[in-house]
Amino acid sequence: MLPILQGMKSTILKSTMLVGLGLAVCATNAASAEHNWRFGNLYGRGTAFGALYEDLGKNIGEMSGGRIKVQVLYSGEGVGTSGMLSAAKTGLLTMVAPFQSMHAGELPAGVVEIGLPGGTSDTSELYSLFHDKGWSPILKEAYGEHGLEWLEPYIQPPVYILTKNKINSVEDFKGLKIRAPGAYGKFLRKLGASPVSLAWSEIYTSLATGVIDGSIGSNMIDHRDGNHVEVAQYMYPLPLAGAQVLPILVNQKAWNKLPDDLKKVVMEATEIHAKSQLAMSKKWESEAVTEMESKGLLWSATPNETDKKIWAEAGESLWGEYAAENKYSKQLIDVLKNNKG
Repeated sequence: MLPILQGMKSTILKSTMLVGLGLAVCATNAASAEHNWRFGNLYGRGTAFGALYEDLGKNIGEMSGGRIKVQVLYSGEGVGTSGMLSAAKTGLLTMVAPFQSMHAGELPAGVVEIGLPGGTSDTSELYSLFHDKGWSPILKEAYGEHGLEWLEPYIQPPVYILTKNKINSVEDFKGLKIRAPGAYGKFLRKLGASPVSLAWSEIYTSLATGVIDGSIGSNMIDHRDGNHVEVAQYMYPLPLAGAQVLPILVNQKAWNKLPDDLKKVVMEATEIHAKSQLAMSKKWESEAVTEMESKGLLWSATPNETDKKIWAEAGESLWGEYAAENKYSKQLIDVLKNNKG
């Protein structure tokens, strides 16, 4: 009996030591994060773009060796879409990936940054605009005035309008209520539509109940992931903008607490994220269109030359309006004009 009891005591002792060691490791891991960040984004769990933001948070954690821990908060988990910027300013959220059009009054330069209607779809040209032609320092200063650090932006595909009824000409936009914040809303108002500002998560129900007659998505993938084709069947062939450029922002106080090596890590992680966004969004856009067509998506009538001209003029007329918004918007548009053509 004695050897058996001694064996049992030995086993219990070892088990106790292992449990204690496991708890100690967990405690060490929890304590090892020098900086705990909350990262707010626009998308729900399980969406294609939501996964890319999750990867950004993981990369920051892994590349920092666990010194920065990032908690990713999805759409509907705490801060709403329209409150994203103010939450980052106050530090309620440490890092955000906002949709600038939702903050047009708060930070007008962001609406120019995202891409005004009629903008280019050439990603190389967009990259050069930011990194070679002067947009980056202007935007760093613009966001800096709000207590935010502007990091590497990323490019998403063109913006299209999905409507419940077929659009046969631009005249058909008159009187329609369309979810289109910021410059997109101003553009559609010039065509006689009534823009409405809604969070992405509200689009499906608003279309289904007739609160709105149509909606823009940040891109085709948005429409697919939101199952919007179930409640709105027609896509208009002309994009509002050829591409969108969106920022990653960090609360400046949190940013300033990072040593230089961790700042470099976060910058590198956002650069990786930007490349992933561009590569995957192009792939997903094609897949999204095919999938939506299989579920009943139809295209509105091909615009004639008159419609194309009206569409282009409506976009170009916004440049002057946005240049007058504030000094940073003017600086950005001056760069655009100097490099046009």
